[in-house]
Amino acid sequence: MAQHFLVLTYPAQGHVNPALHLSRRLARTTSARVTFSTSIYGHRLMFPASAADEIVEDGLISYLPFSDGYDDGFDSNIHCPSEACDRFRSASSASLAALLRRLDELGRPVTCIIYNMFFGWADDVARGHGVRSAVYWIQSAAAFAIYYHYFHGYEDLIKTHSHDPLFEVNLPSLPPLKIRDLPSFFGITSDEDPYSVVLKLFEQLFQVLDREEADSAATVLVNTFGELETETLAVSAGKVKLIPVGPMVPPSLLEAAKDEPEFDALGDLFRPDEKKYMEWLDAKPERSVVYVSFGSLAAFKKRQTEEFVRWLRESERASLWVVRKDHEQAQGELEAALREAGAEGMVVEWCAQGRVLSHPAVGCFVTHCGWNSTLESLVCGVPTVGVPQWTDQGTNARLMEIWGAGVRAESDAEGVVTAEELRRCVEIAMGGGGAAGMRRSAEMWKHKAREAVAEGGSSDRNLRAFVAAASQ
Repeated sequence: MAQHFLVLTYPAQGHVNPALHLSRRLARTTSARVTFSTSIYGHRLMFPASAADEIVEDGLISYLPFSDGYDDGFDSNIHCPSEACDRFRSASSASLAALLRRLDELGRPVTCIIYNMFFGWADDVARGHGVRSAVYWIQSAAAFAIYYHYFHGYEDLIKTHSHDPLFEVNLPSLPPLKIRDLPSFFGITSDEDPYSVVLKLFEQLFQVLDREEADSAATVLVNTFGELETETLAVSAGKVKLIPVGPMVPPSLLEAAKDEPEFDALGDLFRPDEKKYMEWLDAKPERSVVYVSFGSLAAFKKRQTEEFVRWLRESERASLWVVRKDHEQAQGELEAALREAGAEGMVVEWCAQGRVLSHPAVGCFVTHCGWNSTLESLVCGVPTVGVPQWTDQGTNARLMEIWGAGVRAESDAEGVVTAEELRRCVEIAMGGGGAAGMRRSAEMWKHKAREAVAEGGSSDRNLRAFVAAASQ
C-alpha cells in the first residue's frame, strides 16, 4: 500500500507553518501522499474561497479540515475555558474518525497520522482505525524536555517557586534555567484562565506517550536539528524516541529550494501588507535595519507601546515594524513616532518574514522568540534581541544566549522593556562589543541548519528513516 500521511495541526499561525513545511518536505523527499488538516476555522482562513468540506489540492498536498467544536474560532469572551478541553477532544476525535472514513471511501486510505502536540486524542483515533501515529513537536527539544520533566517528578518544585522568576531549576539534560526561562503555562493557577487548557492538553499528550512505553518507545518528530540540541534530544532515551527533522522553515530560506518562494506564504492566516517594504529594504545599506516583529498572537500593555515609541523617537537606526491590524492604536502611535522623529522606518501589518530576514539590509531581529522565528533567524544568520512574552518564548530567548546568537532584553518590575534597555540590546546586536561574536555564531548555525536539511544531512536522513519505518 502506498504511504499516505495525514498531518493534523492546530489553527494558529505558529502551528500551521511548521506543519505545512513538514508536509511539503514529506511529499517532495519521499513521494508519499500527504493530506494536511487543520480545523474548519483555520482552513477557512487559508482558503477563504473554498467550502469547508471541499478538498483543496495544490499539486503536491491535499487539504481537508476537521471540526474541533469551534468552527468560528475559540473566543474566551464567549466560550468557557474550563469546558474547552473536553469539547475540543470530543468534537475533534469524532471529526477525525469521519475524515479517515471519507479518505478510505475516496481510495486514499491513511497509513500514518502525524499529529500536533496539542492533539493527544489523535492517538486513540489512530489506534481505533489500525493506523500508525507519531507526534509532531513544533517547539525546541529543550521545551519538550522541560515539559517531560515537569510531568515526571519536577511539578512540585516548579510550582513551589513559580512566583520567583530568578529561582534556578536544574533539570536533567538541560543547562541551568531560571523559572522565567520555563514555559509560562506553569504559572497559571486558575481554571478560568483562557490558557489553562494548554497545560491540560500537554498533560494528556504525555499520558499518551507514557502509555506507548509499554509496547515500544513513542515516536516524536521534533522541529529542531541534532547539531543544535544534541544532549537535550537524549532526554528520555528508551522511553520516547525524539527524531529531529528540522528546521522546518520557508523553502526559499534553504539553498535546495531557492526556486519556491511562492510557497512561503501559502499557510498565512494573515495577509501580507501591500506596502513596498522589500523595495524599502533594497534601498538600505547592508546590516543597517532593525527588524521588529512579535508574531501573530502577542499583545502589549499600553506602557510597553509607549517605551517602543520612545525608543523610536530617540533611535537613529532604521527599523521595519510588524504590527497587526487589530492593534490599530499601537500601529498609529509607532507611525506617528517615526514621522515626528524624522526617523527612517516603516510599519506594516504583516510581511513575508523569511524574505525580510534573508535580506542583506537586516542587521538584527527584535523578536518575541517564538520557535519558528528563532529557527528562521538561525537559518538566516541574523542575531536576535529577545523580548519574550509567554509560552516557550523565555526558553528560546535563553537558548539563543547559550548558542551565542542573541541577547535577551531585561524587563522591569512591571514586565516592560524600557527604551533604554531596548537601545542597549540593539546596539549589542548591531555594532556593540558582542556584535561580531553574535554574527559569527549566527553564521555558524546558519550553515549547520542548512546542512541538516540538505539531501544526506542529519534531519533529511532522519525523515527518510521515519518514513521507511512507518511503511513496515
